[in-house]
Amino acid sequence: MEALFEINWLYMLLAAFAGGAFGAAIGALPAFCFTGIMVVVGEGSALAGGAGTITGDVAFGPVFGPHISFAGGAAAAAYAAKKGYMDTGNGYHEAKNIAYAFGTKVDVLVVGGLFGILGLVIQQGSIVTGVPWDHIAFTVVVSAILHRVFLGYSVIGKVHGSGVFDMTPFEQDTKKPDGGGAVSDQVKEITDRPATEPWLPHQYTWGSVAFLGLFVGVLGAFIAIQTESAFLAFGISAASLLFLNLGVEKIPVTHHITLPASTAALAVMATGDGGALIAGVGESAALIVGAVFGSICALFGEAFQRVFYAHGDTHVDPPAAAITFGILLVGLLYLAGIFGGASWVVGG
Repeated sequence: MEALFEINWLYMLLAAFAGGAFGAAIGALPAFCFTGIMVVVGEGSALAGGAGTITGDVAFGPVFGPHISFAGGAAAAAYAAKKGYMDTGNGYHEAKNIAYAFGTKVDVLVVGGLFGILGLVIQQGSIVTGVPWDHIAFTVVVSAILHRVFLGYSVIGKVHGSGVFDMTPFEQDTKKPDGGGAVSDQVKEITDRPATEPWLPHQYTWGSVAFLGLFVGVLGAFIAIQTESAFLAFGISAASLLFLNLGVEKIPVTHHITLPASTAALAVMATGDGGALIAGVGESAALIVGAVFGSICALFGEAFQRVFYAHGDTHVDPPAAAITFGILLVGLLYLAGIFGGASWVVGG
């Protein structure tokens, strides 16, 4: 609890409101691209001998922290769709259009700012619990669930097909039997909304997702080993989404793969106190661990999207859920005496 009293709350709350409003102004996805760019800048600065505060204080702080700017932008989109402000021709519900920028729409920016504040509060509360997961990623998930609840959206949505994991209605081009409902309240109804809406139509089959996780996990682990940074590969992955935001087709989303893979690779290379089962391993073994964690987290993200994204009307972030799970797994394996270290997760 002491950590809560060590924060200059007025300072941080004002900054969080501004960060959430910024996410709404430029859009949740563009704001997250800035997160990635600032992580790359911050880690590069630290590797070059700089102060090393850019990553923690700016990229993951109240300006570009995903729990504030991205979460605020996602909540703003959900609100704007409810108000009928969005009519972009998006085939899914307009509230899922997290690339949409709201410019100077004051009420939308206020919603983004309020969810920015909520994100700061949830994150700080999560830190106090001491649970060894990624507190920022956890907050992104909780914030998204809460914006569904607060704004009157269903938490799961209406399930079609044989169950929440069934993507065959999308594959068979099946449309929602009720006509799809409003894609933006007070604007229009559509008659051809897919019965299930995969988070990424180019990245959802189990096999392809698992393979993506394997090789991207190796890349994330390699970058971490070479630089001793658990975050640089994450920054590169997040920054690469700029191309997705600009409309380049089939850009894979990988930050939920690279961060757990990087963290796990550094954790098993740590020597620990000598009692861990997996400690002080060589570089090749660490790459294999990175591949395993990459694939596991990629599959977890896919499972999460099939439950919370594909049937709902707003954006609930699968990568944030996968990062929460993957980092928690690293922390628990360390605490159980299996991994020799925990990188930044426990006491980092």
